[in-house]
Amino acid sequence: MGWSDIDFDYAGARVLVTGGTSGIGAAIAGAYADAGAQVTITGTRGSPADYDEDLSRFDYRQLDVERGEQVDAVAAGVDRLDILVNNAGLALGSLGFDEWDPAVFERSVAMHLTSAFRMAHGCRAALARSERPAGASIIGIASMTSYFGIGMIPGYGSAKTGILGLTRVLAAEWASQRIRVNAVAAGLTRSRMTAGAFEAPEWTAPTLQRTPLGRLGEPKDIAGAVLFLSSSAASWITGQIVPIDGGFTIAG
Repeated sequence: MGWSDIDFDYAGARVLVTGGTSGIGAAIAGAYADAGAQVTITGTRGSPADYDEDLSRFDYRQLDVERGEQVDAVAAGVDRLDILVNNAGLALGSLGFDEWDPAVFERSVAMHLTSAFRMAHGCRAALARSERPAGASIIGIASMTSYFGIGMIPGYGSAKTGILGLTRVLAAEWASQRIRVNAVAAGLTRSRMTAGAFEAPEWTAPTLQRTPLGRLGEPKDIAGAVLFLSSSAASWITGQIVPIDGGFTIAG
């Protein structure tokens, strides 16, 4: 992965990407590794060998983000960290669960919002020790459901909306420790979770019609923004949410 007109140098940086085995998370982890970082990823399976993808260049930790004790254990095992990307999760509605069921709703909030806070909280001391030129960074992954009500996934949407508030309060509270906190709000982007939508024109057509740039997202689109936000070029940016959506949120 790379970009023809820009190079990132993350040599020596320590990066943790939750849910880094596929989709957006894999693209982010791969981009940091390509830029020289030492990257740890998490996934739900027992070992890297349980995945079809070659994960050999990453350190791997098993993690189910719905289990708070596992989140705490992964965070406690980090002694030095420069960049945390809270990416893990999925829309339970896309798996056929009813997010209008209060129990499923609670699962979604725990998976996406509570786990992101727990991981950030657990990694705070390690991040505060970062010696990166722009300090440490936490990057959250929000979505278009942070801005629009989508009836099929109320739990996911509520949790992703919560990521906006969490980003702002952590940014305000931890700036004195040289920890910047930002998020990207991903539009409809190709991943394992969205594979069904990408294969169904009746799902993608309305989004494309409203997207000025005329295409759906690829994981690389999100990765580039994440690497920028944690770079020294973004050293005066904190508490911000950047929509990466081809213009979807500004179209009339």
